[in-house]
Amino acid sequence: MAGRITKKTDVSTEEKIKAAARKVFMQKGYGASRTRDIAEAAGINLALLNYYFRSKEKLFHEIMMERVQQLFGTVAPIIQDPALPLESKLEKLAAAYIDMLSENPDLPMFVLNELRKQPDLFRSQMNIEQLLKNSSLLKQLREKRSDVEPAQYLMNIMGLMLFPFLAKPVLLAMGLVSEKNFGTLMDQRRRLIPKWIKAILKTK
Repeated sequence: MAGRITKKTDVSTEEKIKAAARKVFMQKGYGASRTRDIAEAAGINLALLNYYFRSKEKLFHEIMMERVQQLFGTVAPIIQDPALPLESKLEKLAAAYIDMLSENPDLPMFVLNELRKQPDLFRSQMNIEQLLKNSSLLKQLREKRSDVEPAQYLMNIMGLMLFPFLAKPVLLAMGLVSEKNFGTLMDQRRRLIPKWIKAILKTK
């Protein structure tokens, strides 16, 4: 019985540390975050944090991989499915990303900032390059428009999905959106993005 209780306590403490680390890293970024900040946010002492995660780098790596997986792992089954037509892929991509980013609006900025500083982390750990190069999505884009580099369409797709969440503070400050109607706009965008991409694919 005692062993079971200890195990549950360990898992609970580790998750508490990771939850605090997500919050601190998202707010401050890797460079400005201290293990002491994370320990305080988790309500534990620094020695206990170091027992579970021996360094800030190790803790950040684990959190970062979770966040990158969350941001890019959502689309992997969609872009790799050869049986899914291109139009259906676009619809599913828009829906999956808008849903995920609506629940995690700070995620894109955090991941992009840290990946800009540590591009090798992204390249070596997630193997996104091979995931995209071998995807049925790229093959379908090439078949649809052999005269245009598929990267052009991928940049448009990513921009249409990610930009509103990255630019939300600016959009709020300019009065173009409000906290109240942002969610409604994103629901509309989920339906509009596939239509916009289809129109772009037809542009000569």
